[in-house]
Parts: sequence; C-alpha cells; structure tokens
Amino acid sequence: MKIQTYYNHIRFYTPHHFIYYPVLILFLVASVYLAITTEDHLIWGFISVAFVFLFAVAYMLRQHYALTLQNRIVRLEMRYRYFTLTGKRFEEFEYKLTDDQIFALRFAPDNELVPLVEDVLKNNLTGNAIKKAIVHWKADYHRV
Repeated sequence: MKIQTYYNHIRFYTPHHFIYYPVLILFLVASVYLAITTEDHLIWGFISVAFVFLFAVAYMLRQHYALTLQNRIVRLEMRYRYFTLTGKRFEEFEYKLTDDQIFALRFAPDNELVPLVEDVLKNNLTGNAIKKAIVHWKADYHRV
C-alpha cells in the first residue's frame, strides 16, 4: 500500500467515481442533446430531469451516510486518543474546534497531537494548516 501523505490522502472509489458518474453524465448529456434536437422534446426533457435527479440523489446519499458515520467515529477516536495521552477530556474544549480542525487533527501522530491541539486552540489554525503542520503523517487508510 502506498504511504499516505498530505498530497495523496484523498481517496476515490473507482466504481462510483470513474464508472457510475461518467456513465450517468454521458446519459445526461445524450438526453439533453436529444431533448433539443428531436421532435420528442417532452419525453427527452423528462428523461434529462430524471438523470439530473439520479445524479443528485446518488451524490447526496453516498456522502451523507458514510460521512456522518465517519465523523462520529473520528470524534470518538480523537476523544480516546487525547484522553489516553493526557488523562484529560477532549470534550472540555471540543466545542471550540470546527469539524474541519478535528478531522485534520486525526492525521497527527500521538507525539505531535497534544502540542498541535494547543496550537490550534491558541492560533485557530484551519484544517489545511493543521495538515501541513504535521511532520510525521499518521495515515488513515480506512476512511470513506
């Protein structure tokens, strides 16, 4: 497995990103073209709307279900890691952090996590800035 870093940590799911969406876009473009160029404007217009609807629903559902669960798991992981390292509860200041900040902190190894959390609370670093500040990236190969 390839070593994960800031520059390659985005993950794609081949059947979804490189098969389903391109085929759906191709069908959408074809149906819009046929709606414009044929005499059956109404039926092809309806088919075009159906493809747009399928595209939107597929995108929203795939993101919503997986990411909602993943967000909960990351929060629990951060609470556990912080408590294990410091003996203090992460929840005491978790409300001061944005989701983006919490999710970026998970890539920090244990020896960098506590100082990085303190820096985030002090300087309100963005998620992207947090990721760039990590010296030894803690890969997450199991995320959605």
